[in-house]
Amino acid sequence: MNAETTEHIPTDKNNLTPAAPQEESFAELFAKSNKQAVRFSPGQKITARIVSITGDLAFIDLGDKSEGAINLSEFRDKEGNYQVKTGDEFDAFFVSVENGIRKFTTLIRGYSAVSLKNIRDAFEAEIPVQGEIKREVKGGFEVLVGDVRCFCPFSQIDLRGGREGGVYLGRTFPFKVLEFEEQGKNIILSRRSLLEKEKAERVQKLKETLHVGMDVTGTVRSVMNFGAFVDLGGIDGLIPASELSWVRNERPSDILSLGQQVTARILSVDWESNKLSLSLKAMEPDPWTRIAGTYAEGSRVTGKIVRLAPFGAFVNLEPGIDGLIHISNLGAGRRINHPKEVVEVGQTLEAYVLSVDAENRKISLSINPKVEPEKIVLPAVGDILEGKVEKIMPFGVFVKLKSGLTGLIPNNEMATTQGADHKKMFPEGSDIKVAVIEVDTESNKVRLSRKAAMDMAVKQEYEEYLTESRQAAGSTGGLGTLGDLLKAKLEGRK
Repeated sequence: MNAETTEHIPTDKNNLTPAAPQEESFAELFAKSNKQAVRFSPGQKITARIVSITGDLAFIDLGDKSEGAINLSEFRDKEGNYQVKTGDEFDAFFVSVENGIRKFTTLIRGYSAVSLKNIRDAFEAEIPVQGEIKREVKGGFEVLVGDVRCFCPFSQIDLRGGREGGVYLGRTFPFKVLEFEEQGKNIILSRRSLLEKEKAERVQKLKETLHVGMDVTGTVRSVMNFGAFVDLGGIDGLIPASELSWVRNERPSDILSLGQQVTARILSVDWESNKLSLSLKAMEPDPWTRIAGTYAEGSRVTGKIVRLAPFGAFVNLEPGIDGLIHISNLGAGRRINHPKEVVEVGQTLEAYVLSVDAENRKISLSINPKVEPEKIVLPAVGDILEGKVEKIMPFGVFVKLKSGLTGLIPNNEMATTQGADHKKMFPEGSDIKVAVIEVDTESNKVRLSRKAAMDMAVKQEYEEYLTESRQAAGSTGGLGTLGDLLKAKLEGRK
């Protein structure tokens, strides 16, 4: 049994058999546990303070009433002088236990006396070493760790796999030893693995602090049509195009540029998919909160058309405030199929405010002053009216009536044969007589019929014919022959 681990076992004075061990108090056990040496794992990083220098070793305080040691050669500079003294503090890494002494290294400090053994220890303990990039060679860079020549591939020099040799030559960086082969003749280093580890640590810290509603500052990394990516220090956040400004239809490239510093507000966080949404416009006052009383119903406004849609045209009235002119309010009484028939993007025009809904961010506009529904005089069903052909469509003919209203004659009400060419038969602007067959008072739309107008004209002629026949019969004392009546009718027309 080792003398250091042998415990004294008390015996009974009258009996040589061992006595029962006495139970230790909690305080004694706690004190004993504090005296136990701290266990270190290879590569573990500590803050070391030199307490003494003896022979070829510098001893450091490990904080557990014990000491570790570092080879004094690690502190020798190129001139052979030792750059270390009692009381110095620095980062050190645990390597192994040698001859009962816990050995540490400061290879990351990059002194010239680094040996192959030191690099092998760093490789086995996954400890970083400090290396100077001397020159560019085929496939990468030659790196000196102390006086030992090593190799770092292009792909391992940074996170992007840089090939700009002039950027790195002569500079010193920490490296991880990826491979140690052929007794040190083939040593491959990586700076990228350390950068990735640092980035992962930064990202983890960011994930613990970032939250929705927080304002963050970052650098614009890329600008796309759909938005801009901002680097927040290891995590990229996306500012969608819709969140760049209260002004619509601005291109991201007109607002942001690469390398620009911006402050944005976090809208959403999804760490499962590593998605972070940001907003620039959230940093500015919402223009819709201050429009009360600015746009009164019936008032006249001026704006620029910024977007066309099948249902209408959007007009920008001020930064962040757009109004909509519905397609039914664009034609000035004329029915249109798309806003592009009468307006275009970029056009400045005057409009009238029909209604304002600030809560839902809607302003309805019209190019004509608002007209109350009761002031519109609609025809009655059965009225025979005259108008002009306004537009020929595959489904019917639009007719502009003398009252200013536009009505539709469906094809089945045109009194023409199936497949007839209405564009040739009824050129735009030609006169036409129609009958009103349907009236929609809510939308102020009327449905017309040429066929009904023709039928009513024939009926009217027939009734006139009967009236004249009765009058002729009264004057002759008899009805006369049908031929006489027809003859009289024809002569009357002449």
